[in-house]
Amino acid sequence: MALINFGGVEENVITRDEFPLSKAQDVLANETVAIIGYGVQGPGQSLNLQDNGIKVIVGQRQESKTWDKAIADGWEPGVSLFPIEEALERASIVCYLLSDAAQIQLWPTVKKHLTAGKMLYFSHGFGVAYAEKTGIVPPADVDVALVAPKGSGTSLRRLFLEGKGLNSSFAIHQDATGKAKDRIVALGIGVGSGYLFETTFIKEVTSDLTGERGTLMGAIQGLFMAQYEVLRANGHSPSEAFNETVEEATQSLYPLVAENGMDWMYANCSTTAQRGALDWKDKFHAATKPVFEELYASVVAGTEAQRSIDSNSQADYREKLQEELDELHNSEMWRAGKAVRALRPENAPAIKEEELV
Repeated sequence: MALINFGGVEENVITRDEFPLSKAQDVLANETVAIIGYGVQGPGQSLNLQDNGIKVIVGQRQESKTWDKAIADGWEPGVSLFPIEEALERASIVCYLLSDAAQIQLWPTVKKHLTAGKMLYFSHGFGVAYAEKTGIVPPADVDVALVAPKGSGTSLRRLFLEGKGLNSSFAIHQDATGKAKDRIVALGIGVGSGYLFETTFIKEVTSDLTGERGTLMGAIQGLFMAQYEVLRANGHSPSEAFNETVEEATQSLYPLVAENGMDWMYANCSTTAQRGALDWKDKFHAATKPVFEELYASVVAGTEAQRSIDSNSQADYREKLQEELDELHNSEMWRAGKAVRALRPENAPAIKEEELV
């Protein structure tokens, strides 16, 4: 492990320097990794592992869109793509990457194939952390651990192909073989993690549920909507309102934050922008912190987990979800966004030479 100072607090993390890919390949040399679920995380993790020289198979329902997607991605039926139960039988490491609701439904099938010495791998602590709600209690004679990339499976794959990586957390819930740490760290390196920091299943799910509902998705959408609506109500055009609310943030300012931090972004803005941001940040902090405290309390109490289970387990869940997503998609703000994105120089059609004359 490497001891890194994070803002004055020292933490042990695992980097590719002390745990290189070659070591990960050695640790996993005799393992068969089965990816169960080919939705959000499955494609990116499976393809990255395969490209990194790890033996991977995919388990998926036949005659489904995701089965067809797996074939389109190069997985071959009967060779590297199998029905779920056959993949579970063949695996020594089961990567359980279905949605939380689907994990609950499939758990009896998965559990019967978890024979002694296997590893059960997650990328989210939900199922195990909320075992009293999900019923997911692994057998005592298997390793149970997680690697949680800090981003979507799409980003994980894209950054891997660019020679980069996403930071990931890892946690060990159960070490039955005495090899759980080496196995899970090797998998973390194999899926393309930039570095790995240690957590627990409950801390991972608590921070994850808070982040998704907060600054990663829910809060940022709420902030975008509020500012856009105020600008529109005061006579600004959709183009101006969207550019000032979303486009400048995502295309100009947020990349500067990612590059070197918030102070770097401030330093690369006008003094007028700096003054305004510094004057107003405390007001936004005071206004939103109580909401985050309420959110965190709801996560810790299990309310958010129960709501997810209840809503996502309904037979018409996908239809209801699509209705809510369509509401976002069809709102003026995001229809304006579609037009704005189409006008980005990289998306504009090439201008013909005769049009310049």
